[in-house]
Amino acid sequence: MKKATISIALATYNEETNIATCLKAISWADEIIIVDGQSTDNTVPIAKKYKAKIISTPNLKMFHTMKQMAIDKCTGDWILQLDADEVVSRKLKDEIQQILAKDPQSIPQNGFWINRQNFFLTRFLKKGGQYPDPVARLYKRGQGRLPCLSVHEKTDINPPVGQLQNDLLHYADRDLPHFLAKNNRYTDLMAQKLKQQKLKINPVSLINYHLIKPATIFFQIYFRHLGIVDGLPGLIFAYYSALCPRTAFIKYQTHLRSGFVKH
Repeated sequence: MKKATISIALATYNEETNIATCLKAISWADEIIIVDGQSTDNTVPIAKKYKAKIISTPNLKMFHTMKQMAIDKCTGDWILQLDADEVVSRKLKDEIQQILAKDPQSIPQNGFWINRQNFFLTRFLKKGGQYPDPVARLYKRGQGRLPCLSVHEKTDINPPVGQLQNDLLHYADRDLPHFLAKNNRYTDLMAQKLKQQKLKINPVSLINYHLIKPATIFFQIYFRHLGIVDGLPGLIFAYYSALCPRTAFIKYQTHLRSGFVKH
């Protein structure tokens, strides 16, 4: 029986600090497809060293659109969708290769959820709703697709969908400036969504976005989901995450008529 093939799908923009570590961990893949948003650093030269196929495109605000472009170009029997700051652990690689050793038609699942460990400042967060953080990333070609509607969306996989046992390592936020820059992009998109919804600015929305939503998010992350167990990183993560709806609302409120919040 011929071994099943696997393609890796990524989208990148200025990921020179992450891309080598990511690609080194998937050097066993049959194909690596990268849609790059015209990076201005060494992302592309580094990726080419790992024999990745590069597709250049203008960097899109909705980054998932670029990810879907990469997915559409994959030719393997299976597709593993990754971000440049993610690393396939050795145990996860072994588990995936066990799947590849089988005939895809003999596997009832069309795809698999993978638990993800999220690194924040000094450690992998174990609480605060940040673990196990399941993501739908491994699926048979043609059985998974990104809706490309939300920055936090997950891949839609045609059922049935299974669960892998080993973790994907996500080195998203090694320092606070990087985390805050990412939050700035997220709140831009959140503000755009508020504009699309034509949210009314009145006392109810002011109280909701300035007080209720931030307090609720902080309580859920830090107390309900035990973010307090993760020490100072857990507190910082809960605090700045809680500020996101307030920041998005302020951007929407302040710049609604100036054209800053764009479609």
